[in-house]
Amino acid sequence: MSQSSEPVSGVDITVPSVARMYDYYLGGKDNYAVDREASDELLKVVPSTKELAVNNRRFLVRVVRRLAEEHGIRQFLDHGSGLPTQDNVHQVAQSVDKDARVVYVDNDPIVLAHGRALLQENDNTAVITADMRDTDAVFAHPDVVRLIDLNEPVAALFVSVMHCIPDRDDPAGIIRRVRERLAPGSFFVICQLVSEDEATRNFVTDFMDQSTHGNWGRVREPRELDAYFEGLEILEPGLVEVSTWHPDNEVAPKQLTREWIEYGGVARMP
Repeated sequence: MSQSSEPVSGVDITVPSVARMYDYYLGGKDNYAVDREASDELLKVVPSTKELAVNNRRFLVRVVRRLAEEHGIRQFLDHGSGLPTQDNVHQVAQSVDKDARVVYVDNDPIVLAHGRALLQENDNTAVITADMRDTDAVFAHPDVVRLIDLNEPVAALFVSVMHCIPDRDDPAGIIRRVRERLAPGSFFVICQLVSEDEATRNFVTDFMDQSTHGNWGRVREPRELDAYFEGLEILEPGLVEVSTWHPDNEVAPKQLTREWIEYGGVARMP
């Protein structure tokens, strides 16, 4: 899994993984040569990608802390969670309330292997292998049934993952199906990569689709995210570039260019 360890069983180390590329950009070691090569190639065209990844992670931390501290959320369902890193959702939420419950959902076996190792002694947190597009399977999973009380508000996280969902799988429909399962007062945290520049959108979409052998969706335009939030009450400051969502300090890594951004926000179910 790491730059020096043996491959994890069941993991194809000849095909780049979005989760492992993200890990590489964050300075992690849970990636292979093929992931680093693809990441470096992408940086040649969209050089702000590393800064974008860091800012996106900081957004996730701020959101989870705010939902736990100010809105009393104690249940988090993290779709497309990726590899464990610093300040994971459960660590942030449980720093507010040790009894907060978190389920991570990912379809990459490497996430399951290392996530479970991290959480061996944390009874309020689980990592499950499931495809977030299969809402029935996610909510029927024993760990979701055990940890998530659907009669109480839940924070459903879709952070930097919707661009991995192709249009044919109806990303907005995934949000609607999850919403149908959750109690009023639940929250949705949704963001994805967007660009106003058609050439950038097309290049990154094609590059990632080919590199990951089809495990990719599309870089979209900001306006296309409106469908994700249909029927939800969007919290201030609205849908924004994520580093500007309630920043906690003035010091943050700056994107070298604005060729693409992570765009989205937080909304409440009425």
